[in-house]
Order: sequence, then structure tokens, then C-alpha cells
Amino acid sequence: MKKQGSRRSDEGSEKAVRGLVTPESGAGSWTPPMADGEVRIPVEEGVELRGLLQVPPGATGVVVLARGHGSSRRGATDLMVARMLQNEGLATLAVDLLTAAEEEACRERDLRFNLGLFGGRLSGVARWLRRSPRTTGLHIGYFGAYTGAGAALAAAAMRPEYVDAVVCRGGRLGQPGATLSRVRAPTLLIVGAEDTTALEPHRRAISAMTAETRLEIIPGATHRFEEPGTLTQMVDLACLWFLQHLGAPRWESLPPQRVAGG
Repeated sequence: MKKQGSRRSDEGSEKAVRGLVTPESGAGSWTPPMADGEVRIPVEEGVELRGLLQVPPGATGVVVLARGHGSSRRGATDLMVARMLQNEGLATLAVDLLTAAEEEACRERDLRFNLGLFGGRLSGVARWLRRSPRTTGLHIGYFGAYTGAGAALAAAAMRPEYVDAVVCRGGRLGQPGATLSRVRAPTLLIVGAEDTTALEPHRRAISAMTAETRLEIIPGATHRFEEPGTLTQMVDLACLWFLQHLGAPRWESLPPQRVAGG
């Protein structure tokens, strides 16, 4: 697979073009949706995760938004990101990787950075998506942020057959090279140029991976992408990657690569 290295996203990304097809329907073990897109996802014996699933007509891919400890499927940033992905014809599933009881237990047990736990649960989410009538037949992508970035890579290494594309924005990658080398899905890493503690770990992660990879560095952005325009630029890059790799018959590729300096 092609390794694309890194580039600095200072020219902005082109707007994605979609021409999506209707997915096939199918049967499988499935929990019916609750009000307003809410779903319950069994991932382990006795463990159900809560998610928010939205499937636009004609979607060929579904993107799982994962953030790990302290995240919320209804967090303002995740809802904004989900809407932007949906506007490009992608289905989204924002999921809490811990139960409410486990969030409380974080005060007593260190669940916050358990990437093995999160990765296993994210794989369980992908398994559920492959069996659920609304999403069976859709290509699956992981979009990880903060601890969810490491979880996305862990899940992609654990069960590579479950995922077709990965995007990580900043966060804790936290995976040894041996784990990263097992990732088979095309992977895009996005990091802010002002997130100085994350730049070198992201470059090391790219060098350890054998899958198709790309590192995008967004000028002026810190780890939360709160600076004007940086969040939109980050999501545009993610949309282009997912549209390219999740089965959309028409998509615009990222601009020609230029290796980042510094």
C-alpha cells in the first residue's frame, strides 16, 4: 500500500463531491433505534453502549465518532462534526465508549486511558454496524479524537476486517509500533501545527505503519482545533479521506502532497 508521508494543509481543502448509491438492506442482530437516532449497542456480555446514529439517504459509508473518557455522543463539537459529515452524504454514529456507571468509576479506577478496552469496544461497535439493517453493507470508518484516536488505531489493529478507513485528529495515539504495523485500513492523521507535543509522536506513528497513510498538519491549530477556520478545515480533510475510501463512486482527492517542513 502507498505511504504518503506528511504535508502541511496551508492551501485549504477542496469541497468534496459525492455521488452515492443506495446500500443493500440486510438482517442481523440489531437493537431498534430509540427517539432522535439514539441506539443501544451490545458490545460485551452485559455491556451496552449508547450511541446516536444518523443515516442520510444513499450513504455508502458510516463514520464512528469515538472520543473515550469524558466524551458525550451529544457533545457540541461532535454534533457539529457529525452534521458536516452528514452533509457530505456520510452516515455517522457518535458513541460513548464507557457506560454511565463506568464514567463514575473512573474516579476510583483508571479507565480513562485504557486503549485496549476502548479498542475492543470500538471493534464491537463495528461488528454491530455490520449486522444492523440500517447500516449493513455500508463501509465503516473510525474517526478518533483524544483518547479515541488511540482507540481507533487499536481497534483497526485488533480486527482489521471490520474497518475500511481511519482518521485520527490529535489526541493520544499511544500504540507501539508492532500494533500500528497491523493496521490495514488507509489512515489519515491530522494534527495542529501549534500542538507541539503531538507532532513528533504523529510522525513516528506514520513511520511505523505499513498501511496507506497520510499526515496533515493544520497551520495555526492547537489540539482542540478551536482557532477560526481550523475545525472546518480538519473536517473537510476527514470528509475527503472517508469519501475516497468508503465506497463513494465520485470523490475529489486531496490536493497534491507537499512534504511538511519543520
